[in-house]
Amino acid sequence: MDNAALYVLAAAVLFGVGVYGLIVSAHLMRKLFAINIMGNAIFILMVAVAGPIDGAPDPVPQALVLTGIVIAVSATAFALALMVRLYQETGRATLADDNGPGNDD
Repeated sequence: MDNAALYVLAAAVLFGVGVYGLIVSAHLMRKLFAINIMGNAIFILMVAVAGPIDGAPDPVPQALVLTGIVIAVSATAFALALMVRLYQETGRATLADDNGPGNDD
């Protein structure tokens, strides 16, 4: 098995772990970690799939991944700020169910 196949396999496993964490966990911090794990799996996949051009690595996927990392960090910081605000307002770090207080359905 070559290195590219190992990276694709690792990306698939990480993405699966992220999806599992996103579905199973109710806590917002764990959901945020799961989304970040899924994003990192996509970054690994993009670098692994990018083939060399004339023997040198293709710089375009590497630039896209670097840009994606910067955007992911800023989005994570924003999500953490929203989560802190939610905790300050409600006293919990989970989302309300559909049949919670205020929903008389």
